[in-house]
Amino acid sequence: MKHVLKAALIAAPLAFAGTAASADTFVRMVSGPAGGSWYPLGAKIMQVLGDEVPGISTSNTSGGGISNVKAVDGGDAEIGWSYAHTSYNGFAGRGKFTKKHENVRHFATLYPATFQVAVRADSPIKTFDDMKAANISPGKAGWTGTAFAESILKAYGFDFAKIKENGGTVHYVSYTESVALMKDGHVDVFMAATSVPQASFIELQHSPGIRFIGLSDDKLKQILNDNPGFITGSIPKSAYEGLSSDIPSLGIVTNMVVSKDLPDETVYQMCKSFWKNHAAFAEVKKVWNRVKVENALNGAAIPVHPGAQKCYDELGVKTGS
Repeated sequence: MKHVLKAALIAAPLAFAGTAASADTFVRMVSGPAGGSWYPLGAKIMQVLGDEVPGISTSNTSGGGISNVKAVDGGDAEIGWSYAHTSYNGFAGRGKFTKKHENVRHFATLYPATFQVAVRADSPIKTFDDMKAANISPGKAGWTGTAFAESILKAYGFDFAKIKENGGTVHYVSYTESVALMKDGHVDVFMAATSVPQASFIELQHSPGIRFIGLSDDKLKQILNDNPGFITGSIPKSAYEGLSSDIPSLGIVTNMVVSKDLPDETVYQMCKSFWKNHAAFAEVKKVWNRVKVENALNGAAIPVHPGAQKCYDELGVKTGS
């Protein structure tokens, strides 16, 4: 494939100045963990962009919402998956960000993600209050879902440190590792901010069997008030087998950011190809059917890249809420 060949060429030593001058722009994506939706979608997106956009070489690697913003800001990647509120916090230097990351620009708003929390079906854990000494797996450090978990636990009066003090453990691992740990009985609680339904939870439903933990109305209101950018969400009873009712939870809006240093024309061409190939991405994950071009600027709380803005102006996309 063209983008693979390009990547190989770009990695090879460039012996002549003329060759260096004609080298492609390397567009590296940081997406999400194996077992989630971001990684396979990211792989397909970068394959398509690498094949269709002139003058770029592409790659896709795993990452997380917070770390991806840092990677794009710091020049370790050119495009990354995140969440609208995380992108804003990074740009403004708030929350988990200790400094402003002002080199990121909005590329596209995608779809909502829901915070999902599951325990083994035979677990005595019924609510978040019961997790104060549990063995939990909230995601890797630097992932938005992990920060999301901290925000929720804070509303219940404890945090990761307190869990450890009480004799519990916190496993900062990927979705795939979380599934293995829960199957082996080493994890009591698996948490993830991701699309619904999600493959890891489906796998755990089959073995060893799980229950989902929801949030009470008063806690939902408290967390929403304390965390601008969070939205109400739920796990519909139709999403997973065996659910008798919707599970109340929280949500966030998935987005993509790009480096401000990517040329306007490159981002413009990337944007056009990105939306033209919507059907191909939906074949990878059904959640992509929820991605709509008319929502591409919804929740854009950081500056939109000029190349993307030109694309959206042509497509008639207006700034959303």
